[in-house]
Amino acid sequence: MNGPTWLLQADPILLSALREDISSEDVTTNAVMPTAIPGTVDLLCKEEGVIAGLPIFARVFALLDPEVKVTFFCQEGDAVSKGQRLAVVQGDIRVLLSGERVALNFLQRMSGIATYTRAVADRLNGARTKLLDTRKTTPNLRLLEKYAVRVGGGHNHRFNLSDGVLLKDNHIAAAGGVKEAVAMAKAYAPFVRKIEVEVENLDMVRQAVEAGADIIMLDNMTHEEMKEALSLIQGRAETECSGNMTLDNVAALADLGVDYISCGALTHSAPILDLSLKNLRRV
Repeated sequence: MNGPTWLLQADPILLSALREDISSEDVTTNAVMPTAIPGTVDLLCKEEGVIAGLPIFARVFALLDPEVKVTFFCQEGDAVSKGQRLAVVQGDIRVLLSGERVALNFLQRMSGIATYTRAVADRLNGARTKLLDTRKTTPNLRLLEKYAVRVGGGHNHRFNLSDGVLLKDNHIAAAGGVKEAVAMAKAYAPFVRKIEVEVENLDMVRQAVEAGADIIMLDNMTHEEMKEALSLIQGRAETECSGNMTLDNVAALADLGVDYISCGALTHSAPILDLSLKNLRRV
């Protein structure tokens, strides 16, 4: 998700946000700036964190006016600190004013996710386990939020329901059991698709192994239950643990040796990174 192709995929999201904020005109800006006057404004960081979404920030202004120039003094994934000048935006002051909030909203949200992800990933430092996100994302913002997870040092789970088979509790109930669900998935899904099964107890673990699941997700199990589950699996499937994984408890799981830890909190609970556009001046 790098480069111009990704930015073009994001355009409909950004245009929708701009239309939401400017339904007909920016009344305030048009009142105080009736004509085009060139100017600059600084992007400032107000707290420590990890920056993510710089291409999106710049793209918002470009969609309003391709002549706007953004000069960055940092790169994606950089650690940033309070008071740091991250960029200067130069162009028609009317565009700087009208695009300010939308550009900041995206950048703050994405940087907040990258910051939280980096903190969780650091708790797993040295472990073989990969940190994954989930589909617990803001509707219509998944592209940007999952990108921010990657910038923060995490990895993406499936992007959407078309990406892979994940048999959760309700799928298993609908199919009539773990073995039945896996058999039906194998019969239906293309052979290149891995089949993952969510299990909640050791009996389900045994069934998933016997059914030939490719990945077994240990959901909301205790530490001891997960250790016993891994002994039962014995490397016959990849393993993932999930269920209320947060910055506070993920380090305790590093010793298990699971392949993946999925953490919905990366996207549904990350606070924004506080940023602002200040020091607007005519040039």
